[in-house]
Amino acid sequence: MKRDFSRLLTEQPNPRSARIDTLSVPEILDVIHAEDASIAAAAAAAKPRRVRAVNLLVDRLRKVGRVFFVGAGTSGRLGVLEAAELPPTFDTRPTQAQSIMAGGPECVWASKEGAEDDGADGARQLRIRAVGPLDAVIGIAASGVTPFVHGALAEAKKRGAARILVACNRRGVPPDAADVVVAVRVGPEVIAGSTRLRAGTATKMVLNQLTTAAMIRLGKVYGNRMVDLQARSVKLEARALRIVREAARASESDAARALKAAGGRAKLAIVMLRRGVGKDEAAKLLAQAGGMLRKALEP
Repeated sequence: MKRDFSRLLTEQPNPRSARIDTLSVPEILDVIHAEDASIAAAAAAAKPRRVRAVNLLVDRLRKVGRVFFVGAGTSGRLGVLEAAELPPTFDTRPTQAQSIMAGGPECVWASKEGAEDDGADGARQLRIRAVGPLDAVIGIAASGVTPFVHGALAEAKKRGAARILVACNRRGVPPDAADVVVAVRVGPEVIAGSTRLRAGTATKMVLNQLTTAAMIRLGKVYGNRMVDLQARSVKLEARALRIVREAARASESDAARALKAAGGRAKLAIVMLRRGVGKDEAAKLLAQAGGMLRKALEP
């Protein structure tokens, strides 16, 4: 059956920007800004589903599972960005967060006609990666109905993986498409159908929230500091030193020595300084605490 895309919220014309082509540059920017200003409120309305999605992610990642971001076009590129940023930000394993782009990696840079319509390929990509019950699959589709994404989510169900769908439309999305459907209803775009705009911003916001909240619950953060980082550049070395110094309440020289002894691992250095132990004992304390720094610091 041919789908009527004109009924999707993301494809509707926006009456507030109907004459945007007649406006001056300041006026164009005012219209875009006004439309973007409503995105956070739309995301907030989906809070209960965001909570459920985070809990699903934490459950799978705590069991050393993987998370796969699956999408096409702008949605797929946002998934690529999310997967790429987790290892340097939170020191996740290189394969723990992966992206699956409709049409293959080359479609990050150039679109491939019809790739998003290939549901069978979406399923095939999960089989290639041996997705299983310990994993989570996050489908990303502004319209909520992209066949490639739904093919992947259907295969994920067969394999027992947790399924999350992040979308900006709910109409036409099957109720069983995912375990959790996070639909951020931002409404029509400033430029009709250009979902790289408001829908893209809303999607990035939700993905940031889901992964960041999950990493916090997994002990990657102490207070509001990223303690699970490795100093692999000049900037990160300075950041790690500052974090160790502040969290351990230590001098810069003591923090630097501990960080060096810990092989650049900030969390380990903090335990060494706060508990007055060596590297091996600090690693043992962290393991006993399930990687949770706050718990490892308790006497």
